[in-house]
Amino acid sequence: MQVGLQFFPSVTPAEKSAATYFDECLTLATEAESLGYTHARMVEHYFEPYGGYSPNPIVFLSAVAARTRTMRLVTGAVLPVFNNPLKLAGEIAMLDGISKGRLDVGFARAFLLHEFRRFGISPDESRARYEEGITQIELLLTQEHATHRGQFHSFENTTSLPRPTQSPRPKFFVAANQTEETFAFAGAEGHAVMAIPLGPRLGTLLKVYRDAWRAAGHPGNGEVMVAFHMVAHEDRQRARDLAGPPFADYVRLMVAATSDWSSTQSKDYPNYAASAAQIKELNLDQQIANGAAWVGTPDDIKASIARITDMLGPFEHASLQVNFGMLPFDEAQRSMRLFAAEILPSL
Repeated sequence: MQVGLQFFPSVTPAEKSAATYFDECLTLATEAESLGYTHARMVEHYFEPYGGYSPNPIVFLSAVAARTRTMRLVTGAVLPVFNNPLKLAGEIAMLDGISKGRLDVGFARAFLLHEFRRFGISPDESRARYEEGITQIELLLTQEHATHRGQFHSFENTTSLPRPTQSPRPKFFVAANQTEETFAFAGAEGHAVMAIPLGPRLGTLLKVYRDAWRAAGHPGNGEVMVAFHMVAHEDRQRARDLAGPPFADYVRLMVAATSDWSSTQSKDYPNYAASAAQIKELNLDQQIANGAAWVGTPDDIKASIARITDMLGPFEHASLQVNFGMLPFDEAQRSMRLFAAEILPSL
């Protein structure tokens, strides 16, 4: 298992300025490489405290690229539904060049209704826009003089510049959490998958992914990245005391950002009303107990890793949120160092 860092902002401007937040993230990412962490990852969200500090992960990852030499840079994930594929393909190849071929591109469908509303896009178009967007971006990255006529975007005889540094293109990840069709799509297309262990179904859904991967004739068994909140400390209670308030704030902001699902139906998100209700029930003790949050002493965290691996089967990448919410920067840094010293070698 390889381990990296995921940066998911869940703060307000009153709590922390953008300048301070990004300075802390870049400091953590730079040191993480020297400690043996293998990737830095950032989301794309808009407008609200839940994720809103990161409308463009490519901008952040460009800054990480300038400060590091070996770690992978992962969009976790960009949203084709809100981006023109011509623009996004160019930005992807630009970062691939800046980083000398260290970019992995994660794509997601988006799931926050307030983002669809503000961009003026129907969530019922989510899947069609997503699949068309990935198809068109892959075409632009792998072919010159590309032509594609889609439902939402079209182009003719177009060569996207710059060309990718990696051949034929950067690795694609697909973000998937609730919808079986998305896991099956990722496997059938031969893409890696990134997920969050929010409930007991993830093991079943990863089986759908791996089955679809093998059925399509791809070699191996696929590639999976799973995200976890992580606080390591020599004292178990101190670890829980540090993680508790910022985790509760993270859940509170997520509940607020998804609250309109309780009164909205979409053919592309048939299970999201139930998922929004499930999110309200998340708590740190439960997440620690089932291995979905890695909080405690190094031995506690090793036990959590064993539990989640038993549940999901082996997976290739863990992506750790170490500075979520208002967790103090010095404690996040200390936690990251302790994990690297006491846990990372065994993985």
